[in-house]
Amino acid sequence: MPLGTLGAHGARKRHVEAILVTATSTLRVIQEAQVPLDRDIFLRSLLRELAGTLEDVVGLKDAAGYISVVGQKIGDQINNEYRSALQTPILSREQVAEVLVDLKRRIQGDFYVVAQDEDKIAFRNRACPFGEMVSNRPSMCMMTSNVFGAIAAENLGYAKVELQETIAQGAAECMVVVHLKQTVQSEAVTGREYFQNWHK
Repeated sequence: MPLGTLGAHGARKRHVEAILVTATSTLRVIQEAQVPLDRDIFLRSLLRELAGTLEDVVGLKDAAGYISVVGQKIGDQINNEYRSALQTPILSREQVAEVLVDLKRRIQGDFYVVAQDEDKIAFRNRACPFGEMVSNRPSMCMMTSNVFGAIAAENLGYAKVELQETIAQGAAECMVVVHLKQTVQSEAVTGREYFQNWHK
């Protein structure tokens, strides 16, 4: 091979190597950039924007209705998982309360029981699983309402979920009451009702 050809080949090789070094260096800089993005943030942002778009297009009430359908299906799935894990065909009231607290813990919520009797279970919550993404997105609270309502109703026959206070609407903590019977008190509050095997 002529010397001139060898020289040109060597120059091309050095040029390609330089490009690869530059690309690798650029990629490393990009990979190490402090961008607040991971799968969890992406999915929570996606849900926030979806909820916001629904609220803007169809209104808060209808947006909550659409999200309720999803929450109901997820509630049914979670209910079946806990029943299977606990090897029981049905959960008691005490188990329902503990399951609702536990499922929220698993997704980084911080719910805890403040009171319970045969008529209701009351919870408070210090941390929303959606984090800051839930701010001003009250329709996203329908996920909690429907998951809690579906599980309670499927095991105890009936539930009415009352969202007294929510972080989404600016409260420091959520206050959620799951009414287990149709009483004068439960009829007087605003909430969504759930029945065994079907939800309204």
